[in-house]
Amino acid sequence: MAASNRYRIWPKNPAAHLFEVRVTVANPDADGQVFAMPAWIPGSYMIRDYAKHVVSVRAESDGRDVAVEKLDKSRWRTAGTDRELTLVLEIFAHDESVRGAHLDLTHAFFNGTCVFPAVVGQEGLACDVDIVAPEPPAGKRWRVATSMRRAGAAEYDFGTYTTNDYAELIDHPVEIGPLSIGEFEAGGIPHAIAIRGKTRVDMARLCHDLQQVCEQQMSFLGAPADLDRYLFLLNAPGSGYGGLEHRWSSALICARDNLPARGDEGVSDEYRTFLGLVSHEYFHLWNVKRMKPARFTPYDLSQETHTGLLWVYEGITSYYDDLALVRSGMITVESYLELLGRTVTRVIRGGGRRRQSIEESSFDAWTKFYKQDANATNAVVSYYAKGALVALALDLKLRDETDGRVSLDDVMKEAWRRWGETGEGMPEEGFEQLCIEVSGLDLEDFFNATVRGTGELPLESLLGSHGVDYFLRCATGGTDKGGMPSGEGNLPAVWLGANLGTRGDKTVFLSINNDGPAEAAGVSPGDELVALDGLRASIAGCEARTRRYRPGDKSELTVFRGDELITLRLKWAEAPTDTCYLVLNGDVDDAVATRRGDWLGQ
Repeated sequence: MAASNRYRIWPKNPAAHLFEVRVTVANPDADGQVFAMPAWIPGSYMIRDYAKHVVSVRAESDGRDVAVEKLDKSRWRTAGTDRELTLVLEIFAHDESVRGAHLDLTHAFFNGTCVFPAVVGQEGLACDVDIVAPEPPAGKRWRVATSMRRAGAAEYDFGTYTTNDYAELIDHPVEIGPLSIGEFEAGGIPHAIAIRGKTRVDMARLCHDLQQVCEQQMSFLGAPADLDRYLFLLNAPGSGYGGLEHRWSSALICARDNLPARGDEGVSDEYRTFLGLVSHEYFHLWNVKRMKPARFTPYDLSQETHTGLLWVYEGITSYYDDLALVRSGMITVESYLELLGRTVTRVIRGGGRRRQSIEESSFDAWTKFYKQDANATNAVVSYYAKGALVALALDLKLRDETDGRVSLDDVMKEAWRRWGETGEGMPEEGFEQLCIEVSGLDLEDFFNATVRGTGELPLESLLGSHGVDYFLRCATGGTDKGGMPSGEGNLPAVWLGANLGTRGDKTVFLSINNDGPAEAAGVSPGDELVALDGLRASIAGCEARTRRYRPGDKSELTVFRGDELITLRLKWAEAPTDTCYLVLNGDVDDAVATRRGDWLGQ
């Protein structure tokens, strides 16, 4: 039996944010062993060069130092030896995102991509991991939460863990600290949530609600054969939002006040946000962690790997995350339609949907979606948000044109059977061909327009055929996310055509819409708004005064560009109807009511 490689991670100096990582190789390459740090982490498609956080590297064998040569930005090679070899690294950890590693006197968190180099040529060997406690007084009352299998460590404790290979090693994030832990079963499989942060959460309710969401998704696609445990790792600070999927766990950030406290009733907007995040990352158990593009099979973590299918893995997941909440009974149909209206609003407010297809957005995620600049609103479309709407349109189209015989659910079940259970990886044209195969419909024009092209989605007619009325209105202001009627009689008649924000105590133009009044006036991203028609302007003040203008009116706009004061001439234009809300139609026939109920699981 082949020997395993052994990793040891120790919070060496929490105050300085330094981990010590030791990698011991029983049978190193006699010509010199190469070690490599990943350049990116699966699920976040941008080169992050985790090797840049390595502070020092040395190697030893049989008590003697071994020379180490750096080959490039993320690889090292040791001198040859025929004895056991240990590479020792110091790694700076001060990234609190779900993609990073963070260490201080209050806790430790890390993804394997950030701290564990691969032993090149031996990635298929098992990996044992010793997670070592920091030296006192740091680490008092700290517990360890990870989905790694225990190999001697007590539950939620320091000690030895194990994985089947390197790919699995870096797929188990680890949270260490004074954690609040809740446990439950979903589909007969042990689940847990470990929370970092000062919360007053109703853990019993939280576990009950998570169970409902998880079991709904399991009833859809079935528990993966290798899913024998699952862990939600939640960082709950004062503010923040994000998540990253893994095969047996997910790393989440959500504001502590989004969690339910004892005595809370119903599902608040904030709690709904948290449940949507959980639902999204959990659906990735199937869609991308086990069923993934052929180009990700296996991952090449040394460089970008381009695929046009990210809209399938993120967009379709973004469709099913909120749909799972209504199907599980966690939220009402009206609440779901509000969320759907907000997604429509996000997409139609971005001019980038006219410039970039979601297939292109998927392919260019590395350089465009994850590296957005001030022109992104005009040039980039989200394969998450528009991908979710394409999934919605596809689902409703399939239901319509097959008289309810076939839906996107059926396509996803067959996709899971074909590419998820086998692990083969989905070909670039595989999803489209599968939709045609399962439905028997000619869908080429649909995919040409919505996936490969920049056509508008026929949502009004498709939703209408399912008993949902589609409305558009003007935005009431910068905080209007859509999803609801305005509730106001005096909607703005004009728009500025720009996104305002604050930097310190200054009001600045964050982005400028193509073909809008601000662009025509010559406003640039980064300009500081000083005055509108000679009056000092804040965001709120500017929005309030906007209601006093009519299309064709002219104004004087004063801005600082750098340290120069500039006066620009602005001509107001008619406000676009770019804010969507959806309403359940209560006057539909039995066929439409049945079709809607099948879609929403009611």
